[in-house]
Order: sequence, then C-alpha cells, then structure tokens
Amino acid sequence: MRRKSTGRTATTPKSPIFQSPMFNFTTIAILGGVFVLGIGIGIAFSSTATFSPSNVASREFIDTKAPNPEICVQYGASAMVMDTRLFVTLNPFNVYVSQPSMRPGCVLRTNNWAILEQRKLVTNEQVRECKNRLNTFGYTGDLGEKPDINCVYQNDAAKNFFVNEPGAVAPSIETERF
Repeated sequence: MRRKSTGRTATTPKSPIFQSPMFNFTTIAILGGVFVLGIGIGIAFSSTATFSPSNVASREFIDTKAPNPEICVQYGASAMVMDTRLFVTLNPFNVYVSQPSMRPGCVLRTNNWAILEQRKLVTNEQVRECKNRLNTFGYTGDLGEKPDINCVYQNDAAKNFFVNEPGAVAPSIETERF
C-alpha cells in the first residue's frame, strides 16, 4: 500500500541573496574572473614600468637620443643638457633667467678621455686643466662633426630627492662617481 502525497515537498529554505537572479553563481564566477584578470594586468603593468628613483625619465629613451649613443653608453652616461643664461643686475639687485634649451648630451668617465684625444677634439692643455680640477668631459653634438665639449664638474651637493624619499633604494656606489 502506498501513501498518498500531501502536495508538500521537503525543501531547505534558501537565503534571499541566492534567490535573486542578479547574484546567481554564473554572475559571481564572471565577476571573480574579471577581478583575477584585473590583478594580472596590474601586475604585468607594474613589472614593466620603471619607477625606480634613479630613473626619473626613461633611461632607455635618453640613451637612444644621446649623441653617438653606442660610445656614450659604453664609455660614459647619457645626459639631458640644459643651456640657460643668468643675468644679474646690481643696482637694483635683480636676477633674470633666460628660457632654457634642452639637448641630449653625454658625460664621459675620466678613464675614457682618450676617445676625445684620439679624435683631436681636445688638446693636452684642456685635458690637463680638466684633470687638475678633478673634473670630466661632457659634450653635445656628434663626435664626427663639431661637438660642443666642456669640462664639467660633478656637483655632489646637488641631491637627488627621489633617492632620499623614505623607502627608496639608493643607486649603487660605482654609478655615482665618474
């Protein structure tokens, strides 16, 4: 003998959030996938972007724009050269600054001056004067043409405030001194 069904079924009550068609399991899975994909894209971007304190601008871009980039990177460091003029009047006392011009340049290490000497771009007198002041040479323009070469002094008093920030890592010592 069989029992007759009463029409009631035994079901467990579901919470109202799972009954909503807006938050079904498919929607939650899609949102989770988008979240994981977003994290992956963020990690990929942060690993390729250069935000170290010694790279305020893209070092690779500056290296490619330097005069004679293969010589500059191998025997010195590429640089951004800013030419500007200061005018100082004494009566009345005022300081006037001209509009700066930015050009790509290169600073050679002191042990690589022979490149300039071999090409007869600097004289023995210029080398002796620059060496006596513990300076080095920097230039703008192509070495094969008429470069503008100067004896430049490394100013240790100029601070890199990007390096001095809390938590910043200082560049290695060997890159600091030319």
